[in-house]
Amino acid sequence: MGAIEVPVLIVGGGGCGLSASVFLSDQGVDHLLVERHPDTSRVPKAHYLNQRTMEIFRQHGVADDVLAEAAPLEKFGKVRWQTTLAGDGPLDRRLIHEMDAFGGGALRETYAAAGPVLPAKLPQMWLEPILRRHAEERNPGRVLFHHELTSFRDEGDHVVAEVRDLDTGHTTTVTARYLIGADGGRMVGAEAGIEMQGPPALVNTTTVYFSADLSPWWEEGTLITHFLSPEDPDLSSNLIEMGPRWGKECEQWGLHFAPGPPGRWDNDSVVPRIRELLRIPDLEVSVHKVTDWIVHAHLADRYRSGRVLIAGDAAHRQPPAVGLGLNTGIQDAHNLAWKLAAVLDGRALDGLIDSYEAERRPVGRENVDWAVSAAVHHQAVIDAVGAGHNIPAGRRKQRLEAYFDPSPLGDTVRARALEIFHTHRGGCQSLDMEVGFHYEDGALVTDGTPPPGRVPMRDEHRPTSRPGHRLPHAWITRDGRRLSTLDLTGRTDFTLITGPDGTAWQEAAKRAAQKFSVRVTTVRIGPGGDCADPDGGWAAVREISDTGALLVRPDQHIAWRSTGAGQDPDEVLAQVFATVLDR
Repeated sequence: MGAIEVPVLIVGGGGCGLSASVFLSDQGVDHLLVERHPDTSRVPKAHYLNQRTMEIFRQHGVADDVLAEAAPLEKFGKVRWQTTLAGDGPLDRRLIHEMDAFGGGALRETYAAAGPVLPAKLPQMWLEPILRRHAEERNPGRVLFHHELTSFRDEGDHVVAEVRDLDTGHTTTVTARYLIGADGGRMVGAEAGIEMQGPPALVNTTTVYFSADLSPWWEEGTLITHFLSPEDPDLSSNLIEMGPRWGKECEQWGLHFAPGPPGRWDNDSVVPRIRELLRIPDLEVSVHKVTDWIVHAHLADRYRSGRVLIAGDAAHRQPPAVGLGLNTGIQDAHNLAWKLAAVLDGRALDGLIDSYEAERRPVGRENVDWAVSAAVHHQAVIDAVGAGHNIPAGRRKQRLEAYFDPSPLGDTVRARALEIFHTHRGGCQSLDMEVGFHYEDGALVTDGTPPPGRVPMRDEHRPTSRPGHRLPHAWITRDGRRLSTLDLTGRTDFTLITGPDGTAWQEAAKRAAQKFSVRVTTVRIGPGGDCADPDGGWAAVREISDTGALLVRPDQHIAWRSTGAGQDPDEVLAQVFATVLDR
């Protein structure tokens, strides 16, 4: 290849970049993806796919393949704190606390009511091959691994980039109208003058990725198990299943040690520490990789610089608490893809791209801050039982003995700790952080109503059809087939949803679609309409009358609503599309 012209160049083939490729292909946007590594991730990385991400994968035909390999909810729906995994000492194998998490156990009904698909657990090393396969099938020959971006320059109306094939050394010039930096912040953002803002590096964490048979001791159904060592603060850690099978059949594991200096262990020296921590002195362990990584709390000062856009870890980096990192990146790509498509085919002006930052950066800010808050509060949980990293070895044992003391005073110690454990619902039961994020400014028309109040711990979600929010989920039927309201939204189309008496809005939408050269699908829900609401679920959340209407964007967020009939539907919708499309 000597030179390539393409509308969009994606730099980075991780979870965010590959998702962006899938979404752009579904929007009909020609693009090229380059990734410097020869293959997808060889280490687990992020492992929780939250409910909103799974809805997006469902919309784009990826969810079934993810669910075929992912752990089902009953295999990961708890979080546990315990002393050790094995051992026969008086403080070994003692359960400190467990709670339902991420839709598991008693939370399942609430999560099921919030959306058509539940969260899933699939580490990145197993997710990325699925995304790569979908990306390559939809964009054959244009997903190039072992290709490195070496330089680029923004020429005002396009970007010129140099890409080197790391197998052959050959360099190709790529001209693109837009460049998406999904490279984890390695190069694109900095070269474009975008700055990451936030405190200095927080802590170093050591992660060990290994294989072992833990089936005799492992408690099934746990997303993460926190070990609070009775003796050695450096042995406090958490253990996570990494697949490819789940529960007692799990073969591979991720062990995150308490903060400490980088380089403290290698593949050989860490094995005795694993055995000591788990209290299994003869455990056969095969270490795949030991990594040191820095926990950051950073947000880009902007998501766009000219023709360059950033997404995923290139735009926001946060502690792993709450599992928002990868999910936020995939949702960035989902927001951006339909906007690029609309601009590139002339349906919208370039100002629509500015709404990407206006919408997604506040979400990035909230998610970074929430993850930091959850991490800080988890430390308070650990301190509550006397096993914080700052508590010396001698006092740790004493504090844990007091926690397990069967006396009335022990009851009080446990009751006090339970009060603090309950605050961790903001870290592992925060459904509203998963599906309740919304946009106040951007490609939407506000209706002057305030957003619904949010529960401080974000463990309740209140659906709303207010502009900027995700379309509320409800089960409806069409021609006898059960659908979610989210299934009414196409990957490329706007969708106008009306009450049963919304014919005037439907007719106006058809004329607006022709005027603005956009695709609009219209649906009436209710008696005599296109879809039935047999259980009244839609009527309970729609917040419009039988004569009202909602305009839903391709990313399933509401662009506009009218609670009732309009005096001039044609004029109203013309103004709506002109605003949303920056025309």
